[in-house]
Amino acid sequence: MMNKFNVKILATGSYVPEKILTNSDLEKMVDTSDQWITERTGIKERRIIGKNQNLSDLAFEASKKAIEKSKISINDIDIIIVATISGDMPFPATACILQKKLGINAVAFDISAACSGFIYGLSIAKSFIESGAYKTVLLVGGEVMTRITDWTDRNTCVLFGDGAGAMVLQASETEKDVLSVHLGADGTYTNLLNMPAGGTAMPTTHETVENKLHYIKMSGKEVFKIAVVKMAEAARKALELSGKKDEDIALYIPHQANLRIIEAVGKKLGVAKEKIYVNVHKYGNMSAATTIIALDEAISSGAAKKGDIITVMAFGGGLTWGAAVLKI
Repeated sequence: MMNKFNVKILATGSYVPEKILTNSDLEKMVDTSDQWITERTGIKERRIIGKNQNLSDLAFEASKKAIEKSKISINDIDIIIVATISGDMPFPATACILQKKLGINAVAFDISAACSGFIYGLSIAKSFIESGAYKTVLLVGGEVMTRITDWTDRNTCVLFGDGAGAMVLQASETEKDVLSVHLGADGTYTNLLNMPAGGTAMPTTHETVENKLHYIKMSGKEVFKIAVVKMAEAARKALELSGKKDEDIALYIPHQANLRIIEAVGKKLGVAKEKIYVNVHKYGNMSAATTIIALDEAISSGAAKKGDIITVMAFGGGLTWGAAVLKI
C-alpha cells in the first residue's frame, strides 16, 4: 500500500502590476464617485496589468518569489497548477506557458473555478501529495480581470484588479500544514456570474463583441446573499474537518470581493474584526489570485506568524466556494 504523506507549505509569493487605478481615476471614466465605490465595496484602488504583460508574466514573477523563499531547486517541482479564468489564451494552459518561462520539466495544467480557484487548486495539490503521486507542487492563483471587464459598466468596473500569487507545497512525513480543505458548487446559479461569449456555446462574432458579451456579467445582490452563506458554511466545515476549534484560528482570510461581504461573513461566523485580514481596499477583487495574495501579504507583514492556524475561504462564479485550514 502506498504511504500517505502530509502536506507541508514551503513558501508563498505574490506579484501585482505597478499601475494603480484609483477611484478618482474611475470618476473620470464612468458615472461614479469615490464615495459611492467606497461605501458599497470598500475598494479604494486596484492594480492594472501593463500593455506588454500577460497573466503568465504575473504568474512567473509570483512563482519566482515563492520558489526562491522555499529554498528548493526549481527542478524539484513535479507539477504546476494554475487557477485562473483569464489565462493568456483559451489553450494551451497558462500553466504550460509558465512552465516554459520557468525552464523546467513538470506536469502542467489550469483549473477554472473563478474566485474559488486557489482553494480548488489547494485541494488538488493536497490529494496529489498525500497519495504519493507527486512530491512538490507549484500552485498559482492568477488573474487579469481588467481585460474581461466592461469599463462602461459602473456596477462591475469598479470591482476588479489584476495580480498573481503562488505557493510551493511538498510531501512531508512529519509536518502537516494543510489541515483540511472543503469545496462546494451549485451549477443552478451559473446565470448569476459569468462571461457569456467566447466559448463554443457562443463563439466570437461581430454581434457578441458589439453587445459586450465577452465581459463579466454579474447579478450583484443575488451573488452577495449566497456568497455570505456559503463562505461561512465552508469555513465551519473546513474547521470541523481539521479537528481544530474556533479559538485555535489566529486569522481568517476571506475572499476579497467586497468589504460588506467580508464583514457579513465575519458576523455570521462570530469572528472579531481584528482576526479578519482585509486588503480589498488596495487591490479590489482579483478572483483566483485574491486569497493567495492576501495570505502571502499576511505572512510577510507579520499579521500571520509562524505556527498560526489560518482559515482561508472563497466564493465565485459557478457558483463555487471553498475553505481551507492551514498551519503557517
